[in-house]
Amino acid sequence: MTTSANTEKNLSVVRGIPLSEEEGIGALTLGGYLKEVTDCFGPREAAVLPGDNGTESWSYDDLWARSMDVACALLAAGISKGTRVGILMTNRLEFLSSAFGTALAGGVATTFSTFSTPAELEVVLASSGCTVLLLERHVLKKDFAAILSELEPEINKASPGQLISKKFPFLRTVALVDSDETSGAIEGWNEFLARGKRISPELVEATAATVAPSDPGVLFFSSGSTGKPKGILSAHRGVCLQLWRWRQWLGLDKDVRSLTTNGFFWSGNFAMGIGGTFSVGGTLVLQPTFQPDEALSIMEAQRVSYIFAWPHQWAQLVDAKNWLDVDLSALKYIDASSPLSNHPTVSSDWIDATHAYGNTETFTLSSVFPANTPKAVSADSHGKPVAGNIFKIMDPLTGEIVPLGERGEIAVKGPTLMLGYIGIPNDEVLDEDGFFHTGDGGFFDEEGRLHWEGRLNDIIKTGGANVSPVEIDTVIAQCPGVKITKTVGIPDELLGELVVACIVPLEGVELTEATVRSFAKEQLASFKVPRRILFFAEDELEYTGSAKVKSTQLQTLASKRLESEAN
Repeated sequence: MTTSANTEKNLSVVRGIPLSEEEGIGALTLGGYLKEVTDCFGPREAAVLPGDNGTESWSYDDLWARSMDVACALLAAGISKGTRVGILMTNRLEFLSSAFGTALAGGVATTFSTFSTPAELEVVLASSGCTVLLLERHVLKKDFAAILSELEPEINKASPGQLISKKFPFLRTVALVDSDETSGAIEGWNEFLARGKRISPELVEATAATVAPSDPGVLFFSSGSTGKPKGILSAHRGVCLQLWRWRQWLGLDKDVRSLTTNGFFWSGNFAMGIGGTFSVGGTLVLQPTFQPDEALSIMEAQRVSYIFAWPHQWAQLVDAKNWLDVDLSALKYIDASSPLSNHPTVSSDWIDATHAYGNTETFTLSSVFPANTPKAVSADSHGKPVAGNIFKIMDPLTGEIVPLGERGEIAVKGPTLMLGYIGIPNDEVLDEDGFFHTGDGGFFDEEGRLHWEGRLNDIIKTGGANVSPVEIDTVIAQCPGVKITKTVGIPDELLGELVVACIVPLEGVELTEATVRSFAKEQLASFKVPRRILFFAEDELEYTGSAKVKSTQLQTLASKRLESEAN
């Protein structure tokens, strides 16, 4: 993954190696990907779902057969090439068969977050134009069948298989993955699968053979900290390149047992979980929704050797009541910076691939240093460009490429770049050279390493200086007793913006403003040290679907806190 910088003009244009020189890439359609890993690892355990009523396990051969069943049912339901199939599920085995079954039937797997509110679900269902919706009815306290009926009261007035909806005019079939009961036009799972009995496997294979790598493969929705979610359409090639690459980036072996605690409806978990595990013949251990105590018990019982989790979930695992009661000695792939590495049964010198940068628009990473890259090489950067990618750093005001080493907006193009946002012309999204302007700030150093500094609109302008909240949070996160930290800028008459760090302490730890400021002063320039430190309970914060603290809500919360103190 070597790169070269445009040193001739000394401009911030940095390229990865040519795509043709990349090794380790297999089939470039999702159906072809599943066929290839099944041919390689057929009888091995592909995925396992522990549950109160026992553990369900599928081999790669099972996953192929179940995906074919879904594909047959979808073809019988009338989908054609390019038809969007909605998947509204937690991490369960049927999510995998639904996604790959959609691909085999020539459709576009369209994922919806189970965190969606009724209003959010209405937006994404309408904008996606799904013809089929495969949903999990009961997720925690939500009943998605009831929510759907409330959004479109007519949905239960049609006969099964004959759904007509004015609100969702493309929607024709809805099936419940977690129930065999049929209610009006909403079919039970067995009834839906029974549709496919009149479709031959040969027809599915012929259909799958028509799918090209350049065809639309998946539709994911962004979950940014502000604004409505955008539908991001990606080609099979882009998704599959990343699935194969994650086995190289993580370097997991065929015996890996990977626990995934977050939904596959986020591109990162889809690519990392499925690609990092299936591409090497490992086993995905599924937890439908993140419950810390249960996750630890699963890790012990299933001998989990790698866990896909967000940093705030690490803290919840450490805080769980059974933290010290479980045996996590199988946890082979855990970075020393993770709190999990401090467990008395864990011993690992593995270095995670955290020096990386990406977006849903590039279907995860566009720059990276693979796992076990020495710290002296990765430094504090966010990796080097992935094969086929080209980056440039732009002046956000003039649109000119800035000199190497100078800060600006990160722009990228390459083989995994999205086909586009649904409903938005590409000429309104990409520049005239085909680059996607990310809205993120950063720079390239002389070694061709990318340094990401956060969202440009999150940059805090205080006393005439630009301050990156990401840099501040990286330091404060290391302060003992800090569970969550998010720095925001609050309007200030004197400074323009006041640098305010908002912190959730670890349970049972008493932190003071002076303690945190003193810690920050040891590593940050004086103008970067937060003027105020505010403490909050975790349930006071709001999160996006991808577990990011919502900046706008937090700014409002912090402003109100400061105003109340002033009064």
